[in-house]
Amino acid sequence: MSKRAERSKRAEKFIQEYSDWLSKGNITPELCNRYNVKRGLRNQDGTGVLVGLTEIGSVHGYIVDEGEKIPVRGDLRYRGIGIKDLVAGFQSEKRFGFEETTYLLLFGYLPNQEQLEEFNEILGSFRKLPPHFTEDSILKNPSNNIMNKLARSVLVTYSYDDNPEDMSVPNNLRQCVELIARFPTMVAYGYQAKHHYYDGKSLFIHTPLPNLSTAENFLLMIRPDKKYTQQEAEILDLMLVLHAEHGGGNNSAFTTHVVSSSGTDVYSAICAAVGSLKGPLHGGANIKVHIMMDDIKQNVKDWTNEEEVKDYLTKILKKETFDGKGLIYGMGHAVYTLSDPRAELLKEKARELAEAAGKQNEFNLYTVIERLTPQLFKEIKNNDKPLCANVDFYSGFVYSTLGISPDLYTPIFAVSRITGWCAHRVEEIVNGKRIMRPAYKNVSKAASYIPMSDR
Repeated sequence: MSKRAERSKRAEKFIQEYSDWLSKGNITPELCNRYNVKRGLRNQDGTGVLVGLTEIGSVHGYIVDEGEKIPVRGDLRYRGIGIKDLVAGFQSEKRFGFEETTYLLLFGYLPNQEQLEEFNEILGSFRKLPPHFTEDSILKNPSNNIMNKLARSVLVTYSYDDNPEDMSVPNNLRQCVELIARFPTMVAYGYQAKHHYYDGKSLFIHTPLPNLSTAENFLLMIRPDKKYTQQEAEILDLMLVLHAEHGGGNNSAFTTHVVSSSGTDVYSAICAAVGSLKGPLHGGANIKVHIMMDDIKQNVKDWTNEEEVKDYLTKILKKETFDGKGLIYGMGHAVYTLSDPRAELLKEKARELAEAAGKQNEFNLYTVIERLTPQLFKEIKNNDKPLCANVDFYSGFVYSTLGISPDLYTPIFAVSRITGWCAHRVEEIVNGKRIMRPAYKNVSKAASYIPMSDR
């Protein structure tokens, strides 16, 4: 064995020994209850701990009456405007809505025709990455994970900014608009690099066009032939609108607030938000749904047989199959109880896509799982918690029907949510004025220093 291999083996053994010791964990739920610790920043009834105020997004899924949490139909609002009204507005006029939504979230009101056209021109002028950025930052350093590549691309952008540390509102807005415009390009090129260097496919680097929408440009950049249909672009545009913002309490928006409160630059704050979104309990949840549905489709022979579907869901909930976690991914939400308005809107588009693509049987399987899960969860988990499909449940089906790789599911989420992050970034530097510094109770016992010779 070489010296290098021997050192590596010793290091592995050392790390494993201490990992086993650390993994035992001494901070129990009982200790948390004793000191009234809000684990996950959640109250005992599951409601979120109130840590701030915002004017950007509103997520409503229940009311509290005399201390009792009462489920209601879900409501999502951007700057006070209901998401269903917003979507109906731009779709009825046969136009894309993501750019209008971005304007609304950033500046606080809906743009008129002239303002929207000017904003679209500004976004279009920023879509190309800086000179040599693609070659030096993306192609020479590809990543097998596009969210990882996106985070690094955000940090590298700092080096291309002539004024990165200016904390003024105008400078932050300029930086935010540039990032919003460039996120689709960063993701698309990161995907193409991964597709080429890791998957052995041909490399395609298509230049974004300033006159196209975000959805159109993204489809153009990820497809070898640059082709897409109007329906495909409209559905992707809807996906971007539905994921753009979800209140200040979601993990990545809260991360943006926390990091921004330290006074750091916008690139550091947005990079941290990307890292948060990458997690499987947040933006990565749509990947878990996709993997779970593949498992169900492989193990349930007759998708139309509800008893067979029910039996397999029961095994999942009892931790007897799939990943052993006992979860039906895409079902349930931290805030929504009776319904998730994003999932309702997306479900209708999924139905349209299924009919056009001849995938009605697969779509019906999703609806059966959505219908059966709440009752099975109640019976098996002995839990009366209301359970509805969330936006992640149908998003994977929509993406796969559009021919979009699972590698892009969470990055597309980031392409959309950068809008909300930027709105929260500006809100924090304007209204926060104080670094966030919560408390942690130390529950370890006092110990004496032991001299080296006595250890």
